[in-house]
Amino acid sequence: MLLLSQRGEAAAQLEAAESQSRPIAPLTDSFPGIGVDDAYEIQLVNIRRKLAAGDQIRGHKVGLSSVVMQQMMGVDEPDYGHLLSSMELDENVPVDLSQYCYPRVEVEIGFVLGADLPGEECTEYDVLAATERVVPALELIDSRIRDWRITIADTIADNASSAGYAIGEGAPVDGIDLTMIDASLFRGDEVVAAGRSDAVLGNPATSVAWLARKVAPYGVRLRAGHLVLPGSCTRAIDVHPGARFTAKFSELGAVSLSFV
Repeated sequence: MLLLSQRGEAAAQLEAAESQSRPIAPLTDSFPGIGVDDAYEIQLVNIRRKLAAGDQIRGHKVGLSSVVMQQMMGVDEPDYGHLLSSMELDENVPVDLSQYCYPRVEVEIGFVLGADLPGEECTEYDVLAATERVVPALELIDSRIRDWRITIADTIADNASSAGYAIGEGAPVDGIDLTMIDASLFRGDEVVAAGRSDAVLGNPATSVAWLARKVAPYGVRLRAGHLVLPGSCTRAIDVHPGARFTAKFSELGAVSLSFV
């Protein structure tokens, strides 16, 4: 476990790396002994800093939602980060890649909540009852850690490697089998990744319920109006200038982002 001063220094290093688009060495190298609890506290230091500067929480994201990724990181549960107003991306406005270090896109099924979720007792049924609509989403992930050389503590401290997101209109959850939504990611006219919604813990609603339970002990609730990104249906794809990506979903429609 780190000292408070070390947590503050780690947060400052990540903040500088993000603001300057200059990646840093893994925190696990610079701060031996850093653990998951330290990492979440470091994440919160920078989230509070951004909120104090006028940013707003728009929701949360879940990472490491596949068994393969959890095994790769040596953990047995997902992690989470915050979605902020400054991270909202517009389909009609090209994304300036000079703001990022190692950007990648992921294909997700977003949940827009119409009611607050319960906390430690939250179930998949509660998630379905509270969801206003499910939406096609593209998440832009990035790592402020050099060469994506991350451990679980590195990615958690780095706000679960969050960078941005765009969503489409979507549809009400009633009548949609959330385990059977097909998703394809196009770069231009080429399919570069494909998957299905059950890649996310068997059911993306399971991921949302896990998140509600996970953050409850910290006094955090998933609120009406929030967006929750439960994890990617496909592998992440590197982004380069000039590319345009479109994620297409059965029953949900599509969402696109272009990059310069």
